[in-house]
Amino acid sequence: MTLTQNFSVHGEAGREVVNFTGHEKVKYTFRMPLHYPRYKKGDYEKMEEWKLDNLLGQYGLAFDGRLEEKRAYAMGTFLWPHQL
Repeated sequence: MTLTQNFSVHGEAGREVVNFTGHEKVKYTFRMPLHYPRYKKGDYEKMEEWKLDNLLGQYGLAFDGRLEEKRAYAMGTFLWPHQL
């Protein structure tokens, strides 16, 4: 059985998940930047891996793959079709 409760920590909404079959409590908060990234295709094509990982992480996204695959994923996620 699992119980989910809403909570607020320093103004950030989140949920607490309590699993009654074990002793597991998980607290998480949902975060998303207020603005869409303003990078252009050329920016993504030159972006370093640590910066891509950081950018994707800010939006709650994770991607395992080679650098070229991460760049393609970020472009597909954040660029409009006419920008590709």
